[in-house]
Amino acid sequence: MSSNPKKFEGKMCLITGAASGIGNATVLKMRSMGATILACDIQPNPWEAGDSQINLAQLEWCYCDVSSTEACTAFVQQAVRGGKGIDFVFNCAGVKPTDTPLTKTTDEYYNKLMDVNLRGTFAISRAAIPHLNPGASIVNVASIMGTKGAAENAIYCATKWGVIGFTKSLALELGPKGFRVNAVAPGYIDTPTNASVVAGPEAIQRSEAKVAMGRMGTAEEIADVVAFLFSDEARYMNGSVVEINGGVP
Repeated sequence: MSSNPKKFEGKMCLITGAASGIGNATVLKMRSMGATILACDIQPNPWEAGDSQINLAQLEWCYCDVSSTEACTAFVQQAVRGGKGIDFVFNCAGVKPTDTPLTKTTDEYYNKLMDVNLRGTFAISRAAIPHLNPGASIVNVASIMGTKGAAENAIYCATKWGVIGFTKSLALELGPKGFRVNAVAPGYIDTPTNASVVAGPEAIQRSEAKVAMGRMGTAEEIADVVAFLFSDEARYMNGSVVEINGGVP
């Protein structure tokens, strides 16, 4: 990437699911590169009490449940008040999977995953498109489970396959207008909500054994790729799905 450490100075970036994990790491990454951030989550602002890692003067936080179309629209409107446009959108909010046989999958579980993982990506993107600045870029969070099946995870896989299809289709729609849309597909990432991390050391070891590099990835490693996709270095990437998984079968 460019050696300019503040290459995103003056750029407005929207980030959903920003309270922890990949969203949190991307806030820090984008802010370190000079972007102004409007971040949201259904969890509290982790920087509310102040944090030496980030300049709070250029981070605005709000509560947003992305499963609500109205909330998504309000979030985007907050970003563009005063006539400001949007340069980057990172659709990161999502619900992690829980291994569940389909016959035991409830309508409530189905609706929750569909509403957050897929509807949220759709609703934020739809609301943001009319306000995108020239050369703007959208990055969506898919998953390696959006590229292959996983037993007892049919609904989660369906949402992430949906995100990939949405990304590729929207890239074709917005490309002629000068906007780019790409996705990242993380593998086993060490975040607080990762199923293996929640389950404990033995589960982490099982996950790491599946990775050619022998370890789980970090949220910061995903954030680095997101920032690259937003940058001019990725200017000919549109409709791409970047797998970030350390090497898995």
